[in-house]
Amino acid sequence: MSVLVTGGAGYIGSHMVHALRDAGEEVLVLDDLSTGFRRLLPATATLVIGDVGDAKLVRSLLDANGVDSIIHFAGSIVVPESIEKPLFYYLNNTCSSRTLIQCAVEARVKHFIFSSTAAVYGIPDSVPVSERAPLNPISPYGSSKLMTELMLRDAARAHDLRYVALRYFNVAGADPRGRTGQSTSQATHLIKVALQAALGQKTYLEVFGTDYPTQDGTCVRDYIHVSDLISAHLAALKYLRAGGESQILNCGYGRGFSVLEVVEAVKGVTGLDFDIRLGPRRVGDPPRLVADTHCIKSKLDWGWKYDDLQLIVAHALSWERRPG
Repeated sequence: MSVLVTGGAGYIGSHMVHALRDAGEEVLVLDDLSTGFRRLLPATATLVIGDVGDAKLVRSLLDANGVDSIIHFAGSIVVPESIEKPLFYYLNNTCSSRTLIQCAVEARVKHFIFSSTAAVYGIPDSVPVSERAPLNPISPYGSSKLMTELMLRDAARAHDLRYVALRYFNVAGADPRGRTGQSTSQATHLIKVALQAALGQKTYLEVFGTDYPTQDGTCVRDYIHVSDLISAHLAALKYLRAGGESQILNCGYGRGFSVLEVVEAVKGVTGLDFDIRLGPRRVGDPPRLVADTHCIKSKLDWGWKYDDLQLIVAHALSWERRPG
């Protein structure tokens, strides 16, 4: 049996592929390489270049490779872009996910792990936010992910399919062994962009909004190391294979840092100063997003190793400074 990883040549997906291969799993990667890179993958993983929304291709891959589990990362993830291009996000995220779920049901794939997001909460009434909080996304990105969660819920009720949807908070860092990291030059992740500014790859870092109701006026987020996020996926896969019921779980550490606190951490780790420009708020940015982690701790055999902002920054810095 094998695991299909969609979007497996991207930032988070490539970490997943390395972890699966480290665990001895047979891995099949489906990626259109629009934001992914073949070089991030281990040589022992099979890469198929294609669109997850191509039903004929997906079904043939599932049938030919004895896939028993799907881990679905493929999709678009930039909140401001989703506001500018909502129909593209509903096509690329929601419609393609619907095709993938249908193919999984038809091929009798029993286990499905979905890369969801804390953006489904919108602006939460209280923080930390639990999985029981109201779902009020304020961006097409968040809405497109929520729609996929609903499709999974309904498909699992009607068919022999069980799933875990993991609602990511802010993913950062890089593989501690230096095998993969955030490689898209136009990425919007704060730590990535701040490091680019520190290393002179960008002329400045813009901070969007300084009048939020937070300790220093900037947005607060729960930053989780990508390797800890991946270990949660491995735990979810183990859970489903052992017969676990479908779950929706937050993935974070349960504490937050403001944008300015992250900037200071980047300056401290790099020993470099860089230009900060204060700008207006962006549409779609909630003031605070911090995970309530009680549910994931109770449901999965998962514990994190890298809950340290300076360490997260240091691993990301090592990746940014790599040769070539």
